[in-house]
Amino acid sequence: MKRGLIWVIIIVAVAVLLVFFVGGKRDLSKYNELVNPKISDVPAQKMLVVEAKGDPNSVSKDAFGTLYKAFFALKSKGVKNLVPSAPRARWLHMMDSNLGLTPKDQWVGKYALPIPEEVTEIPDVKPKAGILVKTEKWQYGKVGEILHIGSYSSVGTSVTKLANFIKDSGYTITGDYEEEYLLGPESIFTKPAEYKTIIRYEIKEVKGKKQLTR
Repeated sequence: MKRGLIWVIIIVAVAVLLVFFVGGKRDLSKYNELVNPKISDVPAQKMLVVEAKGDPNSVSKDAFGTLYKAFFALKSKGVKNLVPSAPRARWLHMMDSNLGLTPKDQWVGKYALPIPEEVTEIPDVKPKAGILVKTEKWQYGKVGEILHIGSYSSVGTSVTKLANFIKDSGYTITGDYEEEYLLGPESIFTKPAEYKTIIRYEIKEVKGKKQLTR
C-alpha cells in the first residue's frame, strides 16, 4: 500500500472516531436500502471544502488534514455544537471528452464536510501551496446513488452497476463523481470487506425516455 494512501486512511479513521466518541455511535441501518441503486432527491448542503489537484494517493493526506483542521477551528468563529458527519469527496474532470479516464495527476479533488448554514467565515489554517480552503453550496436534486460495501479498491463494480441503473432508469449523469465515507478503517475490528461508502452522481431525465418507477 502506498504511503500516501496509508495517511489518508489514518486521517479519515481519526475523523470518524471523533464522530463516534463526540457525537455518539451512528446507526447506519438507514442506508441498507442503498445496497441496490436508487434514484433519490437530496437537498442542497453547505460544505467546508478543501480543493487540491493531483493523484488522490498523493494529495489526500494534506487535503483531509487541512479539512479537519479548518473544521474544528470553526469554533474560534463562534460556531457551536460542531460535530463532524461522514466526510465526502468529489473529483472534477475525472473523465475526458471521450469518456476515458483522465490521468490521476490531473484530477481536481474536493474534500468536504457538511457545515451549518450560519458559517460565513473560515479560519486561516495556512494550507500548503496548491490547496484551497473555502465554503460551497453543493447542489444535488435528483441523484443516483448506491451503497458500496467493500474495500475502496473494489468500488469499480458498484460504479458500473450504478451507471447502468441510471441509464436504464431514463436518466443521464450530469454531476461529478462523489463518495461519502460512512464506515472505514476507524476500528481495528472493521475489515475492508465491511467498509461502507455511498457512491453518488447528480442526474437529470432524458427527454422522451420513460422513467422507471422504483
